[in-house]
Amino acid sequence: MNTGPADRLSLTFAALADPTRRAILARLAAGDATVGELAQPFAISVQAVSKHLGVLERAGLITRGRSAQLRPSRLRAQPLKDAADWLGAYRGFWEAGFDALSDRLDPVVHEDGDG
Repeated sequence: MNTGPADRLSLTFAALADPTRRAILARLAAGDATVGELAQPFAISVQAVSKHLGVLERAGLITRGRSAQLRPSRLRAQPLKDAADWLGAYRGFWEAGFDALSDRLDPVVHEDGDG
């Protein structure tokens, strides 16, 4: 399996596409947690949460340790930074689009007397 930068980014975005996985990552941002702890707020089984953790682990977004009989999961920030950096390259594009939209709306607002 090719895990170069582009493929790593694809794995990251694929993992982030699911709202349950995003919620798990949000919880892990507060600290390590076991599968049972991560499963508590969801109306899904511990096994289903474990499958989500497998996806997150393959994407490099989490690591799973071993402490006695527990396997606490820990958030890994680097893949999220890589995704944010990739998106950041497009910041100028969307800001220019918002600026253009604002420029087009400003005359309308001023004509109505609201500005």
